[in-house]
Amino acid sequence: MKQYNFDEIIERHETNCLKYDALDRFFKTNDALPLWVADMDFKTPDFIIDAIKKRIDHEILGYTFRSDSYYQSVIGWMSRRHNWEIKKEWISFSPGVVAGLTYAIETFSNPGDGVIVQPPVYFPFFDSVKGTNRKLIQNPLKIEAGRYTFDFDDLKAKIDKNTKLLLLCNPQNPGGMVWTKEELIQLTNICLENNIMIISDEIHSDLIYNDHKHIPLASISEEVAQNCMVCMAPSKTFNVAGLSSSLAIIPNKRKLAAYERTIGVGHLGMGNIFGSVALEAAYTHGDEWLKQLLAYLWDNYQLLEDFMTEKLPRVKVMKPEATYLIWLDFSDYGMKNEALSKFATEKAKVALNDGGRFGIGGDGWLRINIGCPRSVLQEALERLEKAFG
Repeated sequence: MKQYNFDEIIERHETNCLKYDALDRFFKTNDALPLWVADMDFKTPDFIIDAIKKRIDHEILGYTFRSDSYYQSVIGWMSRRHNWEIKKEWISFSPGVVAGLTYAIETFSNPGDGVIVQPPVYFPFFDSVKGTNRKLIQNPLKIEAGRYTFDFDDLKAKIDKNTKLLLLCNPQNPGGMVWTKEELIQLTNICLENNIMIISDEIHSDLIYNDHKHIPLASISEEVAQNCMVCMAPSKTFNVAGLSSSLAIIPNKRKLAAYERTIGVGHLGMGNIFGSVALEAAYTHGDEWLKQLLAYLWDNYQLLEDFMTEKLPRVKVMKPEATYLIWLDFSDYGMKNEALSKFATEKAKVALNDGGRFGIGGDGWLRINIGCPRSVLQEALERLEKAFG
């Protein structure tokens, strides 16, 4: 069995890499450790690179369609990883999960309709709602026993007859929650009672730790399956975000046809050759690589948790159930939003995501990406200790 080396340092500068080469644009510096953008500093797995090389050897890159083996790779992955039996005719395409969310909003609602988001949450959710001229309805999460959970009373109070959609982040970003079946059932029941369709962003669904189990929203029940769209991708799991290839899984035939009309207007449904090749290779051959990745990421998290407990006890760490994005509460330091991020960048020389961008509840928090070699994470933690200790 091949052992993958996640300790290897890969030079990413001068590759037009957003995470490294755009530091000056976003943080006004070039000398901070970049642990912000949600891609990993590990090599894309060899089985994906080999599949792309094999395809490019053909030397003709014309119009293509997705093969039956592509669909079977998706079906097999969902069955093995998530115990979710899906059908080929449910599977559609999106250039990315955020694009899928936006096209879904345009397909399943009208300008002025209400769309629910649950902050603090991945900030492009806000852009997708506002950018399509929908009404943003915020249903903030609440912290109980150290983890986020839904505020169902607040949700019920904010729904009206013009509320058409709910954008679900499952697993949750930035908190790293894996929503339980009980939580999802209660949420979906409220939406079904109010004729609200759920668009579920499940891009982090493969990155699950320990005994937690991701539950695809459409697997809850047939009634829920007919009232939702699930967005998934290999991009976070296998570090192929630059290939712009995601999945929109829509069991309802009428809703699927409507969504495909929307993406068809822009001739977006074809996708790109290498994104399709990478996705098929990932979902066909990726099980062992993912197993080793998750073990490495969890050890990285343990390093971070132990370090904070010993060296920076004023920082509260939200223990992740999923994802390599860790949510850190610096509120004890009395800094908010951009001031906190600026302090981390300028004093610690570590570029982290400003919690304020994630909406209500993000004040005083920073998000750190631990999808990096352990030596890099260790260096970042020591820099944070020097600045905040």
